[in-house]
Amino acid sequence: MVIFVHNKIIRLLEGPIASETIRTSAVFGLRLLVQAATLLLVAKVLGSKNFGAFAGLSALALILGTIASLGVQLVLVREMSRNPKTRNKILAYAIPTTLVSASILLIAYLAVGTSAFNGPTFSFGTLFAIGASEILLSPLLHFCVCEHLALGRTAKSQLLSTLPLGLRLSVAAAIFIHEPAEPLTLYAYGYLITSFISLLAGLSTILKPWPPTGSWRLAKRKELWDSASYAALNVTTLAPGELDKALAVKLLPLGSAGLYAASARVLGAVTLPVIAMTLSALPRLFREKNSPATQNKNLLRWILTAALVYGILLSILLYICAPILSWLLGAEYNGIEQVMRWLLLAAPAMALRFATGNILMTLHSPWLRAGFELTGLTCLVFSTVLLVPEYGLSGMAFSMVFSEWIMATTSLFLVAKATKKHSTYFPPS
Repeated sequence: MVIFVHNKIIRLLEGPIASETIRTSAVFGLRLLVQAATLLLVAKVLGSKNFGAFAGLSALALILGTIASLGVQLVLVREMSRNPKTRNKILAYAIPTTLVSASILLIAYLAVGTSAFNGPTFSFGTLFAIGASEILLSPLLHFCVCEHLALGRTAKSQLLSTLPLGLRLSVAAAIFIHEPAEPLTLYAYGYLITSFISLLAGLSTILKPWPPTGSWRLAKRKELWDSASYAALNVTTLAPGELDKALAVKLLPLGSAGLYAASARVLGAVTLPVIAMTLSALPRLFREKNSPATQNKNLLRWILTAALVYGILLSILLYICAPILSWLLGAEYNGIEQVMRWLLLAAPAMALRFATGNILMTLHSPWLRAGFELTGLTCLVFSTVLLVPEYGLSGMAFSMVFSEWIMATTSLFLVAKATKKHSTYFPPS
């Protein structure tokens, strides 16, 4: 039933009435709405302590899940953007390589989770359900998403990315209605089931089945080296938005960690349009980087300007709406209004980081992107270790804001430097 409804929406989006731009904008709007609703409802039904635990566990799983494909997903986008016929050649080694690496990482996640995070709040079953969802199933679903993205079907790719969120919203709604004794455990199991259903739906949307298992093989050393920079990018891109939640669980009481995680998740959700904008431009940037005659020299300037303006407007909007967030979540999240207003100072920096990161990647400078994001992660870790024991929740928020602005300013400098080397983007006047 879920797969049927999902495919029906796709057929409507592909109708002759809507242009690709309208379709994409509609899906991005839907994704933002679903993500925000899911976040608020999950935070409400779990409570601040359970939500803090869930945020830490899922953050660690998300980081490991980005490593699972070893960067081959972006190789798929790059090569299919240029020649769609390369699809089966890449998938033949990408899928089995991902399955092997994901299995190893899942074992590592369970080992780390049981020793570092396990406690009375969550069980081994909760750990396994979250880990299997993000480390094993999500990377496989992302192959379907990347295939659509590479072929210019941005709306379809983002709708498929939104499907797990929509299904998890229904799980959270069921928990809210029935009020079970162990909401975190039940939500974790629902998390796993919805990830599996989403993968089945994703496989039903691609034009051709995946290559038969008889053609599967592990990636060769040259192929792994080709994707190594993208693998590093996967980690460094996601880690600044996830590592802070894991650190908060370790350094703060679970209740305070829940307040911080809810605020940070809201900020991450509302910066989604910037991510969507850069993703939609990614295939074009890959295709045109070596084509001076067709290159739009204003494209990158437009992306950066739009990201900065959106980030500033977002900060103003969140400042105004912070009391509403506190009211929606209830008394258990008392104090989230102030935390939200601390974190919103990072919104313009986050928007710029997303934009400049993808620009550097398409300028053949992926290691520069990984470098500035690693710099931000280092600043985040050191500042939290220094400030959180002394200042608690406010120290955690300041550390996040500080690291985001370090990454934003460093990345702008690196983009300026890289565009001088690749003058096709900004030819001399």
